[in-house]
This record gives sequence, C-alpha cells and structure tokens, in this order.
Amino acid sequence: MPKRTIVSMPGDGIGNAVLPEAIRVLDAAGFEAEYVHADIGWEFWCKEGNPLPQRTIDLLEKHKIGLFGAITSKPKSDADAELAPELRGQGLVYFSPIVGLRQHFDLDKCVRPCRTFKGNPLNFIRRGADGSVEEPEVDVVVFRQNTECLYGGVEWSNPPDLVYEALMSHPKFQQNFGSAPREELAISTRIFTRRATERILRAAFEHAREFGYKSVTVCEKPNVIRETSGMMLALGKQIAKEYPGVALWDTNIDAQMMWLTKNPEDYGVIVAGNMFGDIISDGFAGLVGGLGFACSANIGEEVAIFEPTHGSAPKYAEYEISIVNPIAMILSTCMMLDHIGETETAALIRNAVAEVVAEGKVRTYDMMKMRGRPEVLQQGAASTTQMTDAIIAKLR
Repeated sequence: MPKRTIVSMPGDGIGNAVLPEAIRVLDAAGFEAEYVHADIGWEFWCKEGNPLPQRTIDLLEKHKIGLFGAITSKPKSDADAELAPELRGQGLVYFSPIVGLRQHFDLDKCVRPCRTFKGNPLNFIRRGADGSVEEPEVDVVVFRQNTECLYGGVEWSNPPDLVYEALMSHPKFQQNFGSAPREELAISTRIFTRRATERILRAAFEHAREFGYKSVTVCEKPNVIRETSGMMLALGKQIAKEYPGVALWDTNIDAQMMWLTKNPEDYGVIVAGNMFGDIISDGFAGLVGGLGFACSANIGEEVAIFEPTHGSAPKYAEYEISIVNPIAMILSTCMMLDHIGETETAALIRNAVAEVVAEGKVRTYDMMKMRGRPEVLQQGAASTTQMTDAIIAKLR
C-alpha cells in the first residue's frame, strides 16, 4: 500500500518544536507516511505580506491531510509595523492563517476532546462535603462550529455609508449607538447559517451515539443573543428527535463556565458556535492538564487539519533546549490517525501516553507545576525530546 502524504505545517514558535516530535512518535508506532513541509505563519506575513501562501493551499488541495503546529498572531498595529518596508502602504491586512484555512477549505467541524489521564498531577480536583478530595473523571468532547460567528472576519472600523445606513435601520442601533461619531465605531458581526449550524449539531449527535455518550449540551446564550444562539438551540431541539438515546441539554456559556468546575463529570458532548466553543474547550482543557494536553481536529468534506490548541509561545521557542509539553501535538496526530482509519495505531499511541503519565517518572515543567524557565531541566523536568522518548519507549 503506498504511503500517505501528510502536509506538515510547523508554523511559528513552539510549533517547530512539537510537530517534529509528534512525527517521531508516528514513525516509531509504525505509521508510514511522507511529510511535505508547507510555509505558514508570521515569518511569511512579514516578508511576503501573506501568512498563508498559495503554495501551502495548493499542497493541502492535493494531499487533503495536514498537521499544524502553532501560529503567532498580533494586533493590527503590530502586524503593520513588522511588515517588510517595501510591502507597507499596499493595503495588506493580516488575517489568521489557521482561520483562513478553516474558511478556505470549509473546515466547519472543530472537534476538541478533553479527557483526564490517570495520574496526571494537573487533573482537576475538588473537596467533597466531608472534606475528602475528589478527582472526577472528565470525558468531554467539544464540537465547535469552526467557520462562522465572530471569527467570520466581517467587521469594520468607521463603517462605510452602506453599512452604517443598514445598521441605523435597526432601532436598537439607533437607540444605543446612533449618537456615537461614526469614526469612533468598531463593529464585528456574529453570523450563523442554518446549513453550518445543522452540520455541527448533527456531527455532535452522531459522535454521541457512536461512542456511547448520554447527552449533547448546546452551550450558547439564547436568552440574550436571540437570533444566532436561538437558531442553534431551536435546531438542536429539532435534530435531537432523531436521536432518542441521547438527551439534549442546553446551558448558557456564562453558567457553563461555573458548572464545568462544579460537576464536569456530568457532561459528555458539548456543541457551540465558534467563540463560545473556543472558550468552553479551553475551560475543559484546564481541567485535564491544560493546553499541554489539548488536541483538536478541523474537519471538512475533503480536507482535515489537526493541531494542538496552544499558541506559539515565542518565549519558549528561544530556549536552547525545548521544555514544552509535546503531548497535545501527539494526541492531535492520534485524531488524524482515527480520521484516516488507522485506529489501532492511534490507540497504541494514546495508551503509551497514558502509561507515561500514570507512571509519573517523566514529566515536563507544566506537569511539575513549575514556571516555564530554562533551569527547570536542572530541577528534574523533562525536555520536549525526553517526553517524546519516554512515549516511544512505551510503544516498544
């Protein structure tokens, strides 16, 4: 059987440390593939005016599967200031390349599992009524609509006449913002479509049914954001009728952030729009070890890209020896393996990670609750490479 070709996009900062380590694990587990490097990130914004070059899009069009490390994003003023001098004044605007990939390839399903590993010192604990310490088992999968909502990029500062006139036609805008000088207005839109909302809801219910989760929770804010959140909840109620074995729950995002530390073990599959899905998945990730354990998938009809949810952490990228935790990236590759049908290899790697965590002999600085400084290696913390080595050893 011919090898698969995987588009490798390390990106910025620690993406260049964790992605090669994850590929080492894939190789050690017996997964045969060719990895094609693709350019993406801040470097290419600065020198080319485009953080997502067309050549990278072309590679993904051809090979369909990508592994992504991390990107650096900065505010508009910083992005403009760091652009090569010869490119300034041309109307170039920085836009997140991972968001660009999601929209270009319609990677509308973002899946973020948040599951505790036994023995992880970063697992969430709480105190019982009798003073005992409880460590609930968390097994939540967040389905985040990935292409719409506040991340759609439809926004203006000092909106043009056509936009301003349309906004002024709404009585709430007239009442609350009509007296504000137009040049002082900054406007971002929250747009949901029925098609995309149905797709993420149905994906959540299908996952719950296939893997035995008892509930799907729609986590939005329909009591205030009546049109967009209201549409998602209404469609959730409609679709739930097709899944009699899966209960439909609904929570408001603000209350959910409280409840996730009160009774996280009660939740199974959670589905939300783009912004609230981003928030709730990071919240649950904090209960299972933080961003060093947070993996994700961006899935479309033809193309899929797998990434850890942590950022580029440029400070750590400057260290002579990398200290960051590669597990989130490694678990993201497991999601890739599941997606392409290599479930046995995915299970092998996950079991190896679980053994290393449970054994507790090899821990990165975050698992030892240290501050991320180079000297943690002299204080007993494992480097990025040493953690990878330990996981590979368990594969054998």
